[in-house]
Amino acid sequence: MSAALSVSALEKRYGSTTALAGVDLEVNEGELVGLLGPNGAGKSTLVKIACGLVRPTRGQAEVCGARAGSLEARRQIGYLAELFRFPGWYSADELLVLHQRLSGSGGGAAERGELLELVGLSDARDRRVEAMSKGMQQRLGIAQALVGTPKLLLLDEPTSALDPVGRRTVRQLLEELQSRGTSVLLNSHLLSEIELVCDRVVILLRGKVVSEGSPAELSRGRGVEIETDEGTRVYDGTREDVPRLVAELVAAGRKVYGVQVLTSTLEDTYLEAVGGETS
Repeated sequence: MSAALSVSALEKRYGSTTALAGVDLEVNEGELVGLLGPNGAGKSTLVKIACGLVRPTRGQAEVCGARAGSLEARRQIGYLAELFRFPGWYSADELLVLHQRLSGSGGGAAERGELLELVGLSDARDRRVEAMSKGMQQRLGIAQALVGTPKLLLLDEPTSALDPVGRRTVRQLLEELQSRGTSVLLNSHLLSEIELVCDRVVILLRGKVVSEGSPAELSRGRGVEIETDEGTRVYDGTREDVPRLVAELVAAGRKVYGVQVLTSTLEDTYLEAVGGETS
């Protein structure tokens, strides 16, 4: 079965500037992959190539086995840009009607109702965009990205304008979509959101993948901190080494008052990967 998104040796140059320098990446069916990196790392270029908005200089990108940018590929994609604008005079329902027409979706009123319910806007069906808060507009943007039941969802900072309740709504929505087999590539600067919802994380820096793995894999161990009557010390080891370390200390006559297994967070791993580069 073809991956929802497959990128191989992908390169993109704008004159003398290299945006992507040989990126390999896959998003499998039903997988939620987080894309991290500072500004200028190549994240937006990668997403635009997947959408067919930008052509690669070298390498290839495929969506569900079809060349990115082809009609077959575009039919499988739902996209929410970071800086989107909807006509203020449209109601939520009218906006979804427009996007149904643009995508060729025959879902009708039933699809629109389901999408508005999914993003928590059932009561705002007839409200104009200009009368909505930024958070409501953000959720409406996610609804329009889901028109036509795309197999691959490309989301660029989908929770940037949301309060904690709105972010939780989006997380629950992503979990629901994943259970339906929808694949998601999530571009976000909110490491806590990525850590909570993503199966896998890819960190880009200067157009290259510098780190990749599940949040648990990227949260490496940093030893075991043990407090005794002689003070606090960090020992080499993992959770499995705790009984042995404590037994050795007790056998040596030490009194053990506390034990803590130290792990690096996704933030630690990210900062280590990108060095001093800022987002």
